[in-house]
Amino acid sequence: MPSPAKYPSTPDGRYFVVKGRLWRMSNPHLPPEQRQALVNRLMAARRQVGLALKAGDAGAERAARAAVDEAKRALGERGPVWWDDGAPDFNRKLVANTPYADWHAGL
Repeated sequence: MPSPAKYPSTPDGRYFVVKGRLWRMSNPHLPPEQRQALVNRLMAARRQVGLALKAGDAGAERAARAAVDEAKRALGERGPVWWDDGAPDFNRKLVANTPYADWHAGL
């Protein structure tokens, strides 16, 4: 989970803010062991992206980026939202254009 001091998280815990943009937090309901295993998969996939880029291997890059996406979906950071109250998803939106604008302006 990002550092609250560096990247503030919304009061409902659904997003953190980087450079004025909302990014969805991981599903807080994942068991710690499962979450850690998924984070480990995500970090390994990101390393593979870097290696593929260095090697100029487009096929390996596509596969590695697919693995990153799969891990992020499993963590709840992409794909269907992990909350069940019907609230819309503002992932990757500018915070100023969302209902979190006043909260963010008050930081």
